[in-house]
Amino acid sequence: MLNNLWNMLMGCSHRRTTFPITPARLAAPGQRRSTYVVCLDCGTEFGYNWTEMRIGDPVGAPVTAEAAFSAAHR
Repeated sequence: MLNNLWNMLMGCSHRRTTFPITPARLAAPGQRRSTYVVCLDCGTEFGYNWTEMRIGDPVGAPVTAEAAFSAAHR
């Protein structure tokens, strides 16, 4: 809770991220298929460049489980 308050006031440093993730299945229309990482503290998704092994700019809003479920069952 204290960490969330600190992030809200000062912003997240995005130091703790997941290993780069590349979706294995074909993306549905409107979804990205590029490699990305997610900040474990705030949940922001960032593009990842394998060539330079660097985190890029934040990508669009993450897909919620409900949106993914409804897109898969259309």
